[in-house]
Amino acid sequence: MIAIEIRESGGPEVLQPVERARPPLRAGEVVIRVEAAGVNRPDIMQRLGKYPPPPGASDIPGLEVAGTIEESAAPGWTVGDRACALVSGGGYAEFCAAPAAQCLRIPGGLDASSAAALPETFFTVWTNLFQRGALRATERVLIHGGTSGIGTTAIQLARAFGGTVYTTAGSDDKCRACEALGATAAINYRTGDFVASIRELTEGRGVEVILDIVGADYLMRNLECLAMNGRLVQIGLMSGARAEVNLTPVLQRRLTITGSTLRARTVEEKGAIARDVEKHVWPLLDRGEVKPIVHATFPLERAGDAHRLLESGEVIGKVVLTVAGR
Repeated sequence: MIAIEIRESGGPEVLQPVERARPPLRAGEVVIRVEAAGVNRPDIMQRLGKYPPPPGASDIPGLEVAGTIEESAAPGWTVGDRACALVSGGGYAEFCAAPAAQCLRIPGGLDASSAAALPETFFTVWTNLFQRGALRATERVLIHGGTSGIGTTAIQLARAFGGTVYTTAGSDDKCRACEALGATAAINYRTGDFVASIRELTEGRGVEVILDIVGADYLMRNLECLAMNGRLVQIGLMSGARAEVNLTPVLQRRLTITGSTLRARTVEEKGAIARDVEKHVWPLLDRGEVKPIVHATFPLERAGDAHRLLESGEVIGKVVLTVAGR
């Protein structure tokens, strides 16, 4: 099969198409003939040598795929079934092995490119915003990076479950895109102070939940935005992992700081998330009430160009690789 290999740590040019053996079929897994694969920031981090795959995972990048079951060694899935899957690696290839527990049927008549944009972001948002962040209907949430794959997903799901959504984005056009997806207000972080904006928008009450991909530079500002019993959920460290924190507001307002990563979790843990997403979110996709936002697609062999676009900061939603097959 053709797969994309990271020749060495470096820029997008190190992503090279190569011939690889098809992944073997193991008990409890399926092999998917890949039609599309999502591109995510963890792929970029892996390419840069900053996010190695967990033990036992493929060194081929790619954390989500969609296509047709080619082989199955798991009950419930047969050859020819259409599926999308969360994987720990191996997505940038013509064939990808996936634990059956991490597979879901392609919902609502979506094509493969749209379905490949689902697993990584929808699993991440569900487990962090709703399980760890415990967002409830009528609560207010601040989502940083509103036009990212995570952001566009989180805006839609928070609104679908009754939350009031505020978000940040890096331009007025991006702010308008966030509002079109359901955000009550979007704040241009390049021209405004999101702390002051949240204070004004909530009449000084703050928000109950914050979903943050930025990290260190936003930590204290995030705490300023939280209401009593507020929850900060950290899922990214784009500005760094270390920050000095004043714990006084944590005590005074009974705040919770939490966070998680997805890739290194066990198959059993990811499978439990998959079943929860299937129960609560897949019906929304079937009815068209939420949808993946795909900004652009590239052929598999142009994975480097896909990375360049994602790194440009000009993307609204997801970038997806399409696989022609042979």
